Amino acid sequence: MRIGELARRTGLSPDALRFYEKRGLLRSERRANGYRDFPPEAEFVLRLIKTAQALGFTLGEIEVELPALAGGGIARERVVEILRSKIGTIDERIARLSALRDDLAGRALSACPLLGPAI
Repeated sequence: MRIGELARRTGLSPDALRFYEKRGLLRSERRANGYRDFPPEAEFVLRLIKTAQALGFTLGEIEVELPALAGGGIARERVVEILRSKIGTIDERIARLSALRDDLAGRALSACPLLGPAI
């Protein structure tokens, strides 16, 4: 399938597809005329990428696990492990943001907001 067709089917721009290909997340073969020819499973791979990004995974994280996911060679237990790890990362981020929010709220009530809460 040519890049324009894949872009239309997935809602991604051709530039995004080229970017994913350059990162090694997507593969294509070159035809004699120089056009890219993407395999039918490229749509599935792109859906995985979009879903993982919507769940908060970075492209770097996706690159690590995508080959096994796209090839169907990843065990359910590994997927659960990856998701639980991401939940832990999010919980840590929430705790840091909550502490930052509390600090900001305290400083907003302070006589000197940049130096800290009033004593």
